Amino acid sequence: MSGDIRLKRGLDIRLTGESEPSIAAVPKSSIYTVTPDDFHGETPKLLLGVGAEVKAGTPIFYAKRDERIQVVSPVSGEVVEIRRGARRKVLAIRILADRNRMDYEALRPPAVSGSSAEALKAFLCRSGLWPYIQQRPYAIVANPDDEPRDIYISGFDSHPLAPDYAFSLRDKRAEIRAAVAVLNRLTQGEVHISLRPSDVDSPLCGMAGVAYHRVQGPHPAGNVGVQIHHTRPISPGEKIWTVQASDLAVIGHAFLKGVFSPERVVAFAGSEVKHPRYYRVLAGAQIASITAGNLKPGDKRLISGNPLTGIKVGEEGFLHWYHNQVTAIPEGNAYRFMGWLLPDGKRFSLSRAGFFSWLRPNKKYALTTNTNGEHRALVITGLYEKVFPFDVYPMELLKATLTKDIDRMERLGIYEVAPEDYALPEFVCPSKTECQSIIREGLDLMIKEIG
Repeated sequence: MSGDIRLKRGLDIRLTGESEPSIAAVPKSSIYTVTPDDFHGETPKLLLGVGAEVKAGTPIFYAKRDERIQVVSPVSGEVVEIRRGARRKVLAIRILADRNRMDYEALRPPAVSGSSAEALKAFLCRSGLWPYIQQRPYAIVANPDDEPRDIYISGFDSHPLAPDYAFSLRDKRAEIRAAVAVLNRLTQGEVHISLRPSDVDSPLCGMAGVAYHRVQGPHPAGNVGVQIHHTRPISPGEKIWTVQASDLAVIGHAFLKGVFSPERVVAFAGSEVKHPRYYRVLAGAQIASITAGNLKPGDKRLISGNPLTGIKVGEEGFLHWYHNQVTAIPEGNAYRFMGWLLPDGKRFSLSRAGFFSWLRPNKKYALTTNTNGEHRALVITGLYEKVFPFDVYPMELLKATLTKDIDRMERLGIYEVAPEDYALPEFVCPSKTECQSIIREGLDLMIKEIG
């Protein structure tokens, strides 16, 4: 390991329903959905209409700002619906998958060792792999014309009920190595991979040409923004690229096999799941194909992603493009007599007033979606600072973002953060402030005004 990161600030939210390390069979989804909103900030220009036949890897739209950035079909089949919203905004493209076969667009990956960075970028773009490369600052799809200072990969996920990459990627070692070799050609800097000290069997271990970091501490230790901040923070004008560990497998598969296949091992977890386990599915699959027969009775919320940053979906929804987890937790539509006034040892709280979760730090909870209060005035409590492991004033930055004070936002560190980094402040906020959406709006403002 080339560097250690030890975090004291943060919070591990321990929930019941962690996925057991086994992969269950799942019926193939009949419908797959791709939504442009998964690629934040990109305005889609459709390449196909309803009735078009597609293969896995066929481009279905490109980004208006750069037609080289293409999003492709996850499966072969027929485009059966293009769902639009206000002002004809494209909300979703739905594809009826071929029932008994999978046809792929044939790709011709270049030899990594003998190819220039521009040749590798061109292949990543035309094969539909480029959207897997994200940029900091702003947490958006990277610009192919940029050269990043460094590339960062978080080798673990510290969100509640998150998948264990050592298990879910255990058979993707060759693909991950191929992808990292590609990324090494795209930067004059270093490829950084962060792991837990216990991740000795991780498929991301032991690669040459990689700067490794050992990270200790509570969530958000697995957030790549935290890892960047504690190794080499972003300076004004610099660009850093990031790639999810699970997306390395998709990139490497295309280079080794010559086909695009967004397969991922998804953790289906939560207190409302009968048998929490892993499933092997494709991005865009219907949630119903994952949840079938494995949900407890009662009112529940299904989330594509984790409970802190995921997207609310129903069983008619779909697995969003970058997600490796589906979570089922109780819907918070029941209220307690006298609310928080009565002491309760079964509820979780960062505060010691009335609750006793601090006495049992390893206890797991079946938390609901109830916010336990309505939106109210934003006040300084010091709770944000307890769970925010950046050398940034989280409350002051949030207020500067609310008032759209660009100069203060820059001075207070807006380039350092992404919405996911404010998930814990949002969770502990007594004012019920939607911190993540505020930071997202602030980053969008910086893109518009600063570029």
